[in-house]
Amino acid sequence: MPVDNVVTLVMPSPMQVVVLAAGQGKRMHSRLPKVLQPLAGAPLLAHVLDAARSLSPARIAIVHGHGGERVPQAFADAPGLAWVRQEPQLGTGDAVRQALPLLDGAGMVLVLYGDVPLIGAATLARLARACSGARLVLLTVELADPTGYGRIVRDGAGRVLRIVEDKDASAAERAIREINTGILCAPVASLGNWLERIGCDNAQGEYYLTDVVGIAAAQGVAIDTVHPAAPWETLGVNSKTQLAQLERILQGERARALMEQGVTLIDPARIDVRGELVCGRDVEIDAGCIFEGRVELADGVRVGANCVLRNSTVGEGARIQPFCHIEDAVIGPSCQIGPYARLRPGARLAEEVHVGNFVEIKNSSIAAHSKANHLSYVGDATVGSNVNIGAGTITCNYDGARKHRTVIEDDAFIGSDTQLVAPVTVGRGATLGAGTTLIEDAPPDALTLSRARQVTIPRWRRPTKAKASGK
Repeated sequence: MPVDNVVTLVMPSPMQVVVLAAGQGKRMHSRLPKVLQPLAGAPLLAHVLDAARSLSPARIAIVHGHGGERVPQAFADAPGLAWVRQEPQLGTGDAVRQALPLLDGAGMVLVLYGDVPLIGAATLARLARACSGARLVLLTVELADPTGYGRIVRDGAGRVLRIVEDKDASAAERAIREINTGILCAPVASLGNWLERIGCDNAQGEYYLTDVVGIAAAQGVAIDTVHPAAPWETLGVNSKTQLAQLERILQGERARALMEQGVTLIDPARIDVRGELVCGRDVEIDAGCIFEGRVELADGVRVGANCVLRNSTVGEGARIQPFCHIEDAVIGPSCQIGPYARLRPGARLAEEVHVGNFVEIKNSSIAAHSKANHLSYVGDATVGSNVNIGAGTITCNYDGARKHRTVIEDDAFIGSDTQLVAPVTVGRGATLGAGTTLIEDAPPDALTLSRARQVTIPRWRRPTKAKASGK
């Protein structure tokens, strides 16, 4: 669920995007490249690309480096991306310079960062609108405590003169609260000219993208600034602590958006949407729930505490009791699920199906008004309507090499502790006695059972342990 609405933008010149994604992220202490670290179920870079695509850019070029080909491989299925590898990594200015040959020199370029994942579509739209002609536009933000950030230095008329880094700033400059985010928009040709003029005479021996601001100002280029809709849009990720902080910000925004749509969240601070959650009217979600992939909840659905739903659809008026795990499943209207139920991929439930505590359903369809209320496994099965599956029932679907299917026809009654050894069919209206192991088809409208004769042995004594002799 995006934080911002998708913005359609028409630009007089082709808008292109360069995303800098070459950083190592040493403070993450991870073998996974920084831009592939997960945020709300997707890599950091995926969030940035989603925001960039909201502008319908003519080209998206990504500069990668650390991690070799792992980053491009992670997005192999994503269309319309151009990749360039920065080797060696000589700073942000050098990274953008590597990408410029991939761009249309007559167009505009927006520079984003693969580790700044919360940047919003509305903010990018304002930034792009401000970038026209020969202008350079910077995304800046005012912070109550700007310590550690580069400051935006202006003249008496408010014109941007340069960016000064925190360690190089004077006392007066450190008092400036407007800071540089690194995100900017400029004409491709002009940016290329400015980048050719920057040097690497600094402690890191790197080419800094921020140096183009002073060069452009010295040439009399108009420099504009745009502020984000919220300061947290510009926060970067350099550690697992910062990653966790951004996770809570993003989840808070998603919770707020759900409530504005009419969803009741029992505790907005305890919900995680790691994909797309689509809700109808009068949906209620209790605390501790996780939604992954695309999940659809129809009108009147209630989801109990601590449930996990992944790539599933829940029909109108269904009730999901606490502690259920549901994946790649379809749940019909007015179903009752759980507590402690597990629906695995391929579970398809029609209306008013009951799946109770500690029941597992996998690759099975269950028709309307059927019940499996306790401690059962239904796998690779086709279950008709008005079927009762007793506690402890198991469909024995796997012979060690192949899966086989069980068919239970309408109105059948399966007694407790029954094993259905597939492939097998239970006929319409049939009854299986408790404890039955069914290895052949059960005829319709008849009682089928298989039990050993009950035997009692009189005067039998259970063995007892010999008492240890004392010493």
